[in-house]
Amino acid sequence: MRNCVEICAGAGGQAIGLEKAGFEPMALVEIEPLACDTLRFNRKQWNVIEADIREFSGKPYEGADLLAGGVPCPPFSVAGKQLGGKDERDLFPEALRLVQEIQPKAVMLENVRGFLGSVFEDYRSCLKEQFRELGYEVDWRLLNASDFGVPQLRPRVVIVALKKDLWKYFSWPETHGKAPPTVGDTLYEHMAADGWPKAMDWAKSANKIAPTIVGGSKKHGGPDLGPTRAKRAWAELNVNGHTIANSAPDVNHEGFPRLTVQMVALLQGFPEYWKFVGRKTPAYRQVGNAFPPPVAEAVAKRISIALDRSEQINTRAA
Repeated sequence: MRNCVEICAGAGGQAIGLEKAGFEPMALVEIEPLACDTLRFNRKQWNVIEADIREFSGKPYEGADLLAGGVPCPPFSVAGKQLGGKDERDLFPEALRLVQEIQPKAVMLENVRGFLGSVFEDYRSCLKEQFRELGYEVDWRLLNASDFGVPQLRPRVVIVALKKDLWKYFSWPETHGKAPPTVGDTLYEHMAADGWPKAMDWAKSANKIAPTIVGGSKKHGGPDLGPTRAKRAWAELNVNGHTIANSAPDVNHEGFPRLTVQMVALLQGFPEYWKFVGRKTPAYRQVGNAFPPPVAEAVAKRISIALDRSEQINTRAA
């Protein structure tokens, strides 16, 4: 089992993927209390640190195999002002500080597709140079969650860095090569759980993957499945995206069903057993801001393979 430190851990999307890839967390740092409660509820043995990463020191974890995290997206999101490094929420500088303090063998960070925009070309070049000054080679790639079995498109930028002598052993994960399950396939049993007689017909009609799950912002009030365009996309799947339901549709339900927090979590690639602490709105925010576990797992496995290959070669050389 390899070890890792995770920052901006949220409700565990990346952590689940890292765990499945064979990484045990030395520490998970998260500022939101309810997300911390979710991590503790699901994994009582994890060292969950409720803190702002600006106040977190990586020095006690020097030499960890991996530093991972999902630094805040708003500075790069097309839904925002795209201020990048001028946005006070930009935590890439803190991530670089922790790289310097921890000196991990590898780094894995994720962000939104907007990070690749032309407006951030200088920012990306500067980031690459800073990694190189710290002794790392770095690359990034846009990965679609649907290519890794998640029933949702959800494009995310994944940034991977390894110490220069390890980089040659890393390769990006291959896609599954097969279509992901549809929304109907994924959610049928949950839609039928309270006896809704039209669940099977609905599942057959919801015969595509989900649009990218958005929302989760504190500025947007209660939970819904996104702005008008997103709601129209959900309506094409016969889903009411205006609010989130407390439970599955009952025997008397008419019209398009709404999704519950658990249903949305399944569309994000969370396992069935993962539970979210808090009322509906904060629980939905935890899900909406998550990194799909299967994508994190796929990339982390390639990082682990790179570290294994390096160690095997060094052992033979010795």
